[in-house]
Amino acid sequence: MHTVKDKLVNTYPWMKPPFIVSAPMRAITGPELAVSVFRAGGLGFIGPGPDASSTATNLSTAHALLFPHDAPDPIPCRNPAFAMHETGPLPLGVGFQLWNGSLGTAAAAVECHRPRAAWLFAPRHGQPEVDAWAAALRAASPSTQIWLQIGTLAEALAAVASPHPPDVLVVQGAEAGGHGRAADGAGFVTLLPEIADAVRGSGIPLFAAGGVVDGRGVVAALGVGAAGVAMGTRFLAAREARIARGYQDEVVRARDGGRNTVRTHLWNHLRGTFGWPAEWSPRGVVNRSWVEEREGVGFDALKERHDEVVREGDKAWGPEGRTATYAGAGVGLVKEVKGAGEIMDEVRKDAFCILRDLMDSCPDPESLDNFPEREMYHCGGHSSSRETWPS
Repeated sequence: MHTVKDKLVNTYPWMKPPFIVSAPMRAITGPELAVSVFRAGGLGFIGPGPDASSTATNLSTAHALLFPHDAPDPIPCRNPAFAMHETGPLPLGVGFQLWNGSLGTAAAAVECHRPRAAWLFAPRHGQPEVDAWAAALRAASPSTQIWLQIGTLAEALAAVASPHPPDVLVVQGAEAGGHGRAADGAGFVTLLPEIADAVRGSGIPLFAAGGVVDGRGVVAALGVGAAGVAMGTRFLAAREARIARGYQDEVVRARDGGRNTVRTHLWNHLRGTFGWPAEWSPRGVVNRSWVEEREGVGFDALKERHDEVVREGDKAWGPEGRTATYAGAGVGLVKEVKGAGEIMDEVRKDAFCILRDLMDSCPDPESLDNFPEREMYHCGGHSSSRETWPS
């Protein structure tokens, strides 16, 4: 019988436990970051770009980084031999924001470059829209696995029961940065176990997202039944991230994320982004725009002040800044900028050390023979975390 861990190892043979992926943050997680995460034994996702055509461009760049002597053509899909490259699927993932995405453009990019995984999130029309994307991407590239980000039990149940169920469910807790559930989210510590119980038997691995910044978060996720974790906020402070210096400095500076991050569409609107489905709202670090809106300053005035400071570059971020610093509630745990590979190694090492200490503190099973409550230590039948315990 194959375990969840077996399934992941067979599908992503380069990944090292505990399984860590970098989330596809729009315009920030580019091919450089994704490739660095891959080289460190994780799965790196390239985020959506400024427009639909960015996906193909970013995947082409990723291929050039992985196979620098392979593709002289800047648009390699013009070369039929490239599309059937002997290396097989790209060992990376790509993210698609469904509500304003172009399915045709996405399918063409996936058919050409065959990323190992496609992360779908934020549909406007629920599971039917997800099914349409999943079916089209699988038809374009049968080797591409579908990862679906959800934030409620209802979404998980709909996905598992659909005609096109995902290969992986990313269970995003309310602590997550960027766009998450606007009003009905919960932390993954309670959400993921409930979903795990409800979808038991589906064989679909669950990855925890939202608030995972270091090894402690990884161990917490494994403990509630996750097969692995997705990290976003921590990789905002990666050297390879495509991020403004002012934005990155604010991520490192910010503390007390529960108090100093909020969910609001204000920053979307100030940047000219409208139309997000009502179910979704982004979390970011509070700044002057948010404070002044709370004080009653009108949108037109806020927009004028926002645009003025944005023209000044890095001054747009920080406590007195006015533009979006999207980040999760765990932002206070991000202390410095490091390379993505170094982040991966550090988080994995910390998780292993915590797991080792926990295992060392467990009672010796033989010493429990005469212990009246010994049955409470029996592990069978609860979570899938045992299947992904590092060995």
